[in-house]
Amino acid sequence: MPVAMPIPAERYTLVAIILHWVMALGIVALAIIGLVMTHVKLPPQSLFQLYQLHKSIGITILLAAFLRIGWKLRHRPPILREAMPPWQRAAATWSHRLLYVALFALPLTGWAAVSASPFDIPTVLYGVIPWPDLPILPTLAHKKQAEAVLEDIHDYGAFTLIALICAHAGAALHHHFIKRDTVLRRMLPGRRAAQTKDSAP
Repeated sequence: MPVAMPIPAERYTLVAIILHWVMALGIVALAIIGLVMTHVKLPPQSLFQLYQLHKSIGITILLAAFLRIGWKLRHRPPILREAMPPWQRAAATWSHRLLYVALFALPLTGWAAVSASPFDIPTVLYGVIPWPDLPILPTLAHKKQAEAVLEDIHDYGAFTLIALICAHAGAALHHHFIKRDTVLRRMLPGRRAAQTKDSAP
């Protein structure tokens, strides 16, 4: 009696899709809030609330990134069945790796900058959950200089992450509208990836 071979997943799991879009929407929100905080003159109380919201969303993205990595280790992503040259596969692999590095580095440097701040302003996530500072940083002798360095790293990291996301989104849209394959549909909620010739019995 022949043994049935397991059929590879054609799309990401629901949990992976939710985490992906939570992080994506969070990054868009952070970019908008960051621009408002730095380019719009606001009353002190409104600016304080925006900073708290910025920190809250940043920590949410950090936690979602940890969950995403843990989920990915236990649930293998669907195989890329589309005919892609080796350089495109390599580019996709490395762009994903760089995205994950940025998704961890950006919230961590922001958290570190807040922890090193000489103003010692507490972080309360969404106005409800008190969030601690990172260890050691609050006790530094030159907190102002440390904060400035960490803020610079955070700012440059933000531009890097935006560039990576634009490249990531551009590639996904190219696959969807130009190549008309299933790369984007695998990550869309409520959609079944179309069966390709490679998946035919």
